[in-house]
Amino acid sequence: MIHAVIFDMDGTLVDTEKYLVEYWEKAGKLCGYPMTREDALFLRSLAAEYAVPAMKQRLGDDFDYHKVRSLRIRLMDRAKLPTERKPGAKEVLVRLKERGIRTAVATASAEEKARRVLTETGLYDSFSCVVCAPDMEHGKPMPDVYLHACRVLGEKPENCMAVEDSPNGVLSAYRAGLRTVMVPDLTLPGEEIRGCLYGVADSLPEILDFID
Repeated sequence: MIHAVIFDMDGTLVDTEKYLVEYWEKAGKLCGYPMTREDALFLRSLAAEYAVPAMKQRLGDDFDYHKVRSLRIRLMDRAKLPTERKPGAKEVLVRLKERGIRTAVATASAEEKARRVLTETGLYDSFSCVVCAPDMEHGKPMPDVYLHACRVLGEKPENCMAVEDSPNGVLSAYRAGLRTVMVPDLTLPGEEIRGCLYGVADSLPEILDFID
């Protein structure tokens, strides 16, 4: 029985993942690294503690993750990119509330950004809590952020559903023991995560089909 649904933010509730991928690639190239779209996609929801060694392995030991990340943030701030809800985001939150199911956010973003983005899109007040992976001991793809969200909600992981768009997010929720549904954004689920998924939905409202 599902008592709560915990959502990822970027690429799931808000249409920001496409910009993050675009500007990771731009920043990497401006810093002199042969960074590709595939490299940027790999970084979705990936905590720095795992991204640093992984990107060195992909692009060389001289890859400066923090330098590239800082430039990406500056470029995105300068571009003044729009912040928009994903289709069906508000609708699914209303329908979950009508069914007595609480909602939360478990995001790889920092608290200040999460609060700002969810407020700008009119979603912030819909959630019982917003939990940010940078505040945890380990970020995604480890389970910490989802386990903490369940504790705050007072629910067992097996009674919660996670909604994610990226492989690292899916792994985080699956490792925490949540029923994990993917709503693909930039990529479809690959072989490495298909066994972790309870289901795949074409849109946010379709996640309701996976709730008992």
